[in-house]
Amino acid sequence: MSKRPFVNRLNDLDPKTWLKFQKSWFVHAPPPRKKGVIRHPAKFPETLAQDFIEFFTKRGQVVMDPMVGTGSTLLAALRSGRHSIGIELNNNYAEIAGQLVAEEMINLGESVKDISCQVIHGNAAQITKIAKEFNFPDIDYIITSPPYWDMLHAKGAQTQKERRVTEGLDTQYSDDPEDLGNIHDYDEFLRKLVDIYVEIKPFIKPRAYLTIIVKNVKKGGKIYPLAWDLARILGESYTLKDEKIWCQDDIRLAPYGLGSAWVSNTFHHYCLQFRNE
Repeated sequence: MSKRPFVNRLNDLDPKTWLKFQKSWFVHAPPPRKKGVIRHPAKFPETLAQDFIEFFTKRGQVVMDPMVGTGSTLLAALRSGRHSIGIELNNNYAEIAGQLVAEEMINLGESVKDISCQVIHGNAAQITKIAKEFNFPDIDYIITSPPYWDMLHAKGAQTQKERRVTEGLDTQYSDDPEDLGNIHDYDEFLRKLVDIYVEIKPFIKPRAYLTIIVKNVKKGGKIYPLAWDLARILGESYTLKDEKIWCQDDIRLAPYGLGSAWVSNTFHHYCLQFRNE
């Protein structure tokens, strides 16, 4: 008896690549960040974004990132042959994203001549207004990494201190009071973050996926379960389908609490998968 032919309604991947992506954890070693994008203090790699985009969409579909930073999602979408929309509150980062997109479109040439890529300087909290102004198409997939609360303000953030002292680079997203990374009350931050994703929901196609890359936050000797709280609360508006754990094994260990207390070196992020059902 002949095997039933493989029908792939979600993406353009072969079964072997599909199965490989379904592993619940992964180690990702991105290439070094280029000059310009290194200014952003918490950029996630476009190579990682591309893996997710190519799993959750087909070529020619529309990808969106409401907090696009310097454009990782947009570059990944271009390389995958997907249309994309990115919203960024910080105008400096939006301009960098626009420059990188223009350069990438030149590099990719004819392969992206029919692919649109839009960088919008705006506040994701006003997504309904922005969507109407820019006449958004229906969105096939959202991938984004929000601020990890106000952790970039933490005095003990050694990596950020080194960026400021040795390289003169940004150590926080902006000074804008509308910036979620500048909200110091955890519950207020969480509420406003969830509100953004809920307001986006009408613009996402039915059964389309939303991937949020985030991690739990340590502050003042206490852990704030940001990833878990986000999964629980946003799960009331979307269906939480799964998680993938992004492990980083190329970061230097620090002797936190050595000899006196348990304080882990946290080198993993949660890639939460929601679906618009």
